[in-house]
Amino acid sequence: MTLLRRHPVLASLFVLALILTLFFAGRFVAQVVYWSDPARQEQEVEGWMTLRYIARSWGLTPRDLYDAAGLPAPVRGTPMTLEQLAEDRGIPLPALIAEVEAAIARLTATRDGVAAP
Repeated sequence: MTLLRRHPVLASLFVLALILTLFFAGRFVAQVVYWSDPARQEQEVEGWMTLRYIARSWGLTPRDLYDAAGLPAPVRGTPMTLEQLAEDRGIPLPALIAEVEAAIARLTATRDGVAAP
């Protein structure tokens, strides 16, 4: 308590830094646990997914997946599901899923050093 009385600003900043550290460490651990689950890796592409989610599931860079699928990168903070992207482009969802799966195949083949299909 002496430290708090003698240096209230410093002690408050230390507590704030500790809280922020615990918050970000908790987020990090939650992400590691979530993405370490084998069920989350190389998931089958579905309409509810965003391209960022798909990229993370397949170990790809989101920007590379957007480029390979021929889709514009999203405006920051407004991710769209494949259903929304298909509706926005005016194409059926299965057609967009096929494009994304083809892009995944090309990117994973390039990443793994295999001839692209």
